[in-house]
Amino acid sequence: MNKKQAQRLADTYERSRTPLYVQVADVLRGRIQEGRWQAGDKISTLEELEKEFEVARVTVRQAIMLLQREGLVQRRQGKGTFVTGAPPDNRWLKLATEWNSLIESIKDNIPHVLPQEGAPPKPRLVVDDGMPATNYAYMKSLQTREGEPYAFARVHVDQAIFDRAPKSFLNRTALSVLATRQDVHIARAHQTFVIGAADMETAQALGLALNAPTAEAHCVVVDERGVVVYVADITYRGDCVRFDIDLLHAGTG
Repeated sequence: MNKKQAQRLADTYERSRTPLYVQVADVLRGRIQEGRWQAGDKISTLEELEKEFEVARVTVRQAIMLLQREGLVQRRQGKGTFVTGAPPDNRWLKLATEWNSLIESIKDNIPHVLPQEGAPPKPRLVVDDGMPATNYAYMKSLQTREGEPYAFARVHVDQAIFDRAPKSFLNRTALSVLATRQDVHIARAHQTFVIGAADMETAQALGLALNAPTAEAHCVVVDERGVVVYVADITYRGDCVRFDIDLLHAGTG
């Protein structure tokens, strides 16, 4: 490793508050996941890793121990460290990018509504979104899987529509309720995604570290009058999300 490469590596370490051994383990885990090291392969020696990452021997040992606890590698006395398996694919949550797929994916979800403290915020809208409703009902909720939260939703629904079926909106995902109501005629709907980092409220709701990676969806639904009847900001844990987009058919129809 030359001096310039060493400096880039040091700068990368400096930008993160994550312990060095965890950062090293992340890189090694990635190599196994990518197939650079496959089951049965011997990985680099402690000495080689120490030189590559410019860290102390104890840091490399801690990284290897972390991968051992995960069942990814095994140390063999006098022979080295060998790959025993690949990390499981934890990206189980496929985020829909088409209306019907989106509704189908959430229609059976049950939101865990959270108490609201203080005055509700105004919905996040821009001029091109449409005309705001007179008033909005505001709800915060969590989506969970096997008891673990994976999505934190902040939703605004046109108050007049909410008042027609409050129990439905509190016990089902608001978007799926809107999609099935005969008295709501949806004219436009769009959703944007950004890669973000957990703020304090999101970190507390999802049990994440502050600034942990997230996928943030902003969804706006407009009825035939041009009124914005639904606005949602939904934050997903970054460690469970994946995007699968059919490039030949996305956006058609």
